[in-house]
Amino acid sequence: MRRVAAVLFDKDGVLVDFYATWGPAIARTIRHFGADAAQRQALADAIEFDPATERFAPGSVFIAGTGADTMRAWMPIIGTDAALWLKVGDFITGEGAACVAAPPEVPVALRALRDAGLPLGIATNDGEISARRQMEKLGMADLFATITGSDSGHGAKPKPGMILAFADHLDIDPARIVMVGDSTHDLHAARAAGAVGVGIGTGPATLEDLAPHADHVIGTMAELPALVSTLNQKI
Repeated sequence: MRRVAAVLFDKDGVLVDFYATWGPAIARTIRHFGADAAQRQALADAIEFDPATERFAPGSVFIAGTGADTMRAWMPIIGTDAALWLKVGDFITGEGAACVAAPPEVPVALRALRDAGLPLGIATNDGEISARRQMEKLGMADLFATITGSDSGHGAKPKPGMILAFADHLDIDPARIVMVGDSTHDLHAARAAGAVGVGIGTGPATLEDLAPHADHVIGTMAELPALVSTLNQKI
C-alpha cells in the first residue's frame, strides 16, 4: 500500500446528516409542488419517502441516485415542463442549504486531516452547486481543494470519474487517495478507481452492509484521522 496523500468524501451521510438535512428539505419540496394531497402522496411514494416521519426507505432513489434520478421519478406525476424543473431543482437546492446539518465531529476531523497536510475533496451524487452551498452554510467550504457533483462532468458514482478527476487535480496516483463513503456506490467507485475505500456508518447503510465492499470501516468521522495515521505508519 502507498502512503495516503489525500482524502475524498461523499457528502450526504458522511459530512452532512442525511436525514436531518434531506428529510425536512424534501418534505417542504413535496408540500410546495404537490397540487393536492393525492399528488403530494404520489410524489412521496415515487421516491419511497414517508412525509409523516420525514424518512426515506433504504432503497429510495433519493439515497443512492442523483438529482436527475429523482426528477425522472417525479416527471410522470407533475409533468416534463423544463421551466418547472428548473424551479424544482432550485427549490431543492435552497431547502437543502437551509436545512443542512452536520455532526459535530465532522469539522474537527476535517481540520485534523488538513493539519496533517492532506488535501481534501468532495465527490457527491448531489449537484455541485448544492454541495457548495451546503458547505458554505456550514462554514466548511474552505477546507476542500475540490467540490465535485454528479453534474460536474465526471459522471456519477459508482463510476470512478470523480475520484480520478480528484487524483488528476492533485497530480497523484489514485491509489494514494482514501475515499470515505456511506454507500456501496461510494465503495464501488473507490475500487474501480484503485483508491482505498473506507465505509462509514453514519448514513442509511449499516456497517454490515458496507464491510464486504470496503477496505476499512469506521463508525463515525471521529475515527478517520487515527485510521489515516495508522495506514501511513504501516508503510
